[in-house]
Amino acid sequence: MHFKLLITLVEDHKTDAVLDAAREAGATGATVLNQARGEGINKSKTFFGLSLETQRDMVMFLVEEHMSRKILEKIAEVGEFDAKPGTGIAFQIDVEDAVGVIHQVQELTAAVEEEI
Repeated sequence: MHFKLLITLVEDHKTDAVLDAAREAGATGATVLNQARGEGINKSKTFFGLSLETQRDMVMFLVEEHMSRKILEKIAEVGEFDAKPGTGIAFQIDVEDAVGVIHQVQELTAAVEEEI
């Protein structure tokens, strides 16, 4: 079984919605890193040296490759990444190898067979 790593940078108030949507689309778990920050095309605004940007979370999903695009699209839809500029991004990376996922492989096998 081959995996992809989906990395999502999302506004912190949308994290739970993204997690729920990814699970509905087939993700079996996630890791959330709080209080990430970044900059897009437009530099973030400040007020007397204090940043006015919203906090972001980094959410990482290790998913089966056949399900990755569907999950990625669902995350983008719920996070409104294409609808509103500056709301976040999501991308996927090939995973060469992974350990500690044997329990997920057993559950994913049936789900992947339905997808294919």
